[in-house]
Parts: sequence; structure tokens; C-alpha cells
Amino acid sequence: MAYRFADEGARWIHLVDLDRAFGEGDNAAEVARVLRAVGGRVRVQLGGGFRSLPLVAAGLEQGAARVVIGTAAVQDPALLDAAVARLGADRLAVGIDARNGLVAVRGWREAGGERAEALAARVISQGIRTIVYTDIARDGMLVGPDLAGARAIAAAGARVIVSGGVATLDDLRAIRDAGLAGAIVGRALYEGRFTVAEALQAVSGEL
Repeated sequence: MAYRFADEGARWIHLVDLDRAFGEGDNAAEVARVLRAVGGRVRVQLGGGFRSLPLVAAGLEQGAARVVIGTAAVQDPALLDAAVARLGADRLAVGIDARNGLVAVRGWREAGGERAEALAARVISQGIRTIVYTDIARDGMLVGPDLAGARAIAAAGARVIVSGGVATLDDLRAIRDAGLAGAIVGRALYEGRFTVAEALQAVSGEL
């Protein structure tokens, strides 16, 4: 799939180790193979279980262009401070996964109790510039993205990449028109609703 996305003109690939996010082992070898295979052609944004500074640093050293910190950004603010200081904000993002406006952690299994906008404001104050926002209820449902939630986070001063619910090229155009930084598309691509090339053309190559 990584080769296919690269061949179709993708500039970024969003890659998540779900086993590590859930605390059920990892796919480190597979992630490393993907990074070696396409790292010279596209930039890879890597997420899933980055809960320590050595893990974040290792992800970047493997060749990821950006590492997404999720649960640790909620539960360990000091880690985020250290990562920004040591690795630089440009190579980091914070993943905010929310259900009904409340942050969820540990692979969406636990409610963090904090509102998404409040977490966004806090991590921005810590130097983070890019936030990946996922509306959990929409993820994989092909019902359209949560533009209102994404715009609320963007209003705090971050570049927001919206994830969850993208089903059509019109969804991508709406994300572009909302002034958001980008979109993560999964199921719609795997089901052949459109291609990467068609998506890029629809947004004039700006996403």
C-alpha cells in the first residue's frame, strides 16, 4: 500500500502502529520496512504508542518526518516539553482523539476527561504547531469529517490535520475551504472511492 500511495503521488503517508497504541506489542519491524521502502519518496507521519522520549527520538531516527504523540501528551506534559526542546516542534505533532468533545487515550479505550479544545490550547502553549484531530465516532464510518471540531482547535492557533469520516472528494474540498492544514484518508482509499491522485487533483495539490 505504501508503494501504491507513493506511485499515485502522495507527499505524505500517515502510518500508525495500532498494536503499540493499544499496548499489545508492536509492529516495529514492519514500520521500519515501510520507512526504508518509501522514505526517500514521501514523508511519513508516524503514530502509535509514542509514550517516551527515546521512542519518539527512535521514530525520527528511523526516518519518519514527523512523530505524532497522543496519550503521552495528555498524561505526561513533561515528555512533550522535553520532546519539543530536544527534537524541535517541526518534527512533532500531537494527536487529539475525541468523542463528544472529550479526549480519549490509550487507543481510544479510556476517556481522558479533558475537552479537546483545552488540550489543544495547552499543547500549543508548549510549542506544538501541528495537531492531528480525530473524531472517534466518525473514524472509518465514511460520514464526513468533523469540521466544526477541527475549526475550534485551529482557532487556538494550530495547524490542524483532520482525520475520521472522509468519504468523498467533496469532503476534501470542504476541509481545504475550511482553512485546515490537511486530511488523513483511510477507508475511502482502501475501498476505491477515489485515488490519491484524484484527491490531490480535487484540492489542487494543496493537501
